[in-house]
Amino acid sequence: MTDRRPIPLFVAMAAFLLAACGNSDDVADVAYLNVRAWTADAERPWAEAVLTKDDRIVYVGDARGADALIGGDTDRIDLDGRLMLPGFIDTHVHPILGGGYAMALSLDTYAEVDDWVAAIAGYAQSHPDQEVLFGYGFLATTFGPDGPRREMIDAVVPDRPVLIMDEGFHGAWANSAALDRLNISQDTPDPVPGYSYYKRDANGDATGYLLEGTAEAAMTELDVISLDVVIEGTEYLIETMNGYGVTSAFDAGAMSDAETVTAVLDELEARGSLSLRLQGSSRPETQAEAAAAVETAAYWRDAVRGARYHYAVLKIPYDGTVEGRTAAMFEDYQGEPGNSGQTVFSEQQLETMIVGAAALGIDVHVHALGERAVDETLDAIEVSRERQPDSSTRYTICHVQVLTDQDVTRFADLDVIAQSTPLWASYDEYGEQFVSPDQFQRFWRFRSLANAGARLTFGSDYPASGAGLLGLSPLVQIEIGHTRQYAGEPDALVQPRESERLSIEQLLRGFTIDAAWQLHREQDLGSIEVGKLADLVVLERNIFEIEPHEIHATEVFLTILGGDEIFRREQ
Repeated sequence: MTDRRPIPLFVAMAAFLLAACGNSDDVADVAYLNVRAWTADAERPWAEAVLTKDDRIVYVGDARGADALIGGDTDRIDLDGRLMLPGFIDTHVHPILGGGYAMALSLDTYAEVDDWVAAIAGYAQSHPDQEVLFGYGFLATTFGPDGPRREMIDAVVPDRPVLIMDEGFHGAWANSAALDRLNISQDTPDPVPGYSYYKRDANGDATGYLLEGTAEAAMTELDVISLDVVIEGTEYLIETMNGYGVTSAFDAGAMSDAETVTAVLDELEARGSLSLRLQGSSRPETQAEAAAAVETAAYWRDAVRGARYHYAVLKIPYDGTVEGRTAAMFEDYQGEPGNSGQTVFSEQQLETMIVGAAALGIDVHVHALGERAVDETLDAIEVSRERQPDSSTRYTICHVQVLTDQDVTRFADLDVIAQSTPLWASYDEYGEQFVSPDQFQRFWRFRSLANAGARLTFGSDYPASGAGLLGLSPLVQIEIGHTRQYAGEPDALVQPRESERLSIEQLLRGFTIDAAWQLHREQDLGSIEVGKLADLVVLERNIFEIEPHEIHATEVFLTILGGDEIFRREQ
């Protein structure tokens, strides 16, 4: 399906002049030929040749037009009909925070409790000198309403602290040795009762299940993540992301201080390992930090920046998760009367932060999974639009797991980006037990949002994806967003509603041109167009044509960042 429209006059004239003068300094450095390029450009959606010079794209079109820009020094690469796409953009990931977990114990999220206990025992045996054992990946809902208990780990590791984060990184499972090291007793107060707290038994003793801020505090107090570990882990994650075709990303929450983030990224730049364009964020964690959140974001915007990174967004974590029963809902969770979830900040604090960010032109990214949290966030954005009508701020609500009918249309009406992780839209048999049948039918309303005119963007949320490193793959995410089934399983249950399935093109837009919009970089990224940065990915198979349940297994052949190869699959 080659685009056969005439080449614009100015492109044809430039090609003629270059050919006539024969100046090797002006011809393309690299010519990607015999390619099926999906450009994400509505005016010219397909091309069979893409040429780059330095770090930019200089030609997109048919093979005949490309000849005039190819000189003797041009590197001609025949891609043998492979599919080329704009470099993938992960719009919600934690590469630095996740770097601390890259070498930790990674549990199979969808295994059983006995499997996790066995994995912890095996990890302890293979790491005899590790003072504190750390891992992640369990699915809290597998344990039922009471969550995991310390005695389960005590049975296999009684003598060393063990801390295991859940798959969403909103809860932790600790053994008795860890609770003792943390000095958690009956007298230890819950930071935010009902949201950030220690699960307790009938006697008031901590069971070993830590929710929200208590889990994060435990990681800090047990000192499970050092700077060296973070640097090495982040380097490894970026290399992995490049192998999946990712060239840009939004860091939705790193370490709490700007100096640590800068130290990690500057070290990677010095090593030549920062092969990823990063936009990042600062975030308030508690109500006490809300008052200074905008001021802090402005400081990060000015201070945390380098050749390939800029942390200029305000991230606001507004509620929790469905599996933790901390996502803010309009009705109580099943089996837990009186618990409809709780928000981190008051509505007034949320509004003040969003309006304040808009006054400074700072983009806003709000974590909201529950229907009430989403509704209140849209209310605050509506106020901000009224009070700051000329602001350049772009508003994103991430995750958006449960939506009301009314709020689906408000995303488009208020020009709010709906960001989520398609991988989660496979059948959620565990989360189903905590919500009403009506709420379960309103999970992950991607197609409804698209039909209403909202802009959708997608990301992995690694390490909180529940799929380990595989969750970093946009192709895995694209398959599940298209089928709403587990990857590679055509007979698996379909996550309701089946009508919420997205097309391949819609999902690709969410990882490319619409993702670039969220990053406020659509002028440089997100599509294969002349003048844009040469960030490209080439696949071994055409995902528009293969059986949908094979998309996840498609190999990346080539990843290009600014005209340079950063990944090539070994043949």
